[in-house]
Amino acid sequence: MPTRLSCLWCSSVEAKVTIERPVTDVFRFYRDLENLPRFLGDVMAVQRTGPTTFRWTIEGPLGIRLKSAITLTEERTDELIRYETAGPPGLRARWTVRFAPAPGGTDVRQVLAMPLGRLGRTALTLIGKPPAAEVEANLRRLKQLLETGKVTETEHAVAGKFDPSAQSPTHHRPR
Repeated sequence: MPTRLSCLWCSSVEAKVTIERPVTDVFRFYRDLENLPRFLGDVMAVQRTGPTTFRWTIEGPLGIRLKSAITLTEERTDELIRYETAGPPGLRARWTVRFAPAPGGTDVRQVLAMPLGRLGRTALTLIGKPPAAEVEANLRRLKQLLETGKVTETEHAVAGKFDPSAQSPTHHRPR
């Protein structure tokens, strides 16, 4: 289970999970940002637009779909991925994902820095999208997907997105 490593008054949230797969496998899967919709609860689609740029579609409260550009800003093979949304510096969401060998697998530690800092975090919580809980749920889904090949965790996800009855019984574990 992911471990919450954040506080309520901070402008960023952090969680960690251990995945029973080698670092190289976990890093390679996550680094292909087009895999994000497979485990992020509100990301519905990601399309590559350049070597380090992507466009994603998220579904927010009330079913509102928003599109945004994201940019891969830093990468260290098998160690670190950083990406952020487009926009003015104070309005960008920024993710840092670290990968480290662990007994039996890979530790994945994710930090999400909020747009608008604590104000943004509070606003998201008030509209029913608590960032700390979402980061934890996303990491649980990543763990499930990489260890079993399917996602059953539906907490903090768009309704029906990870409905087990809609998934193919022949779905195999990602390589």
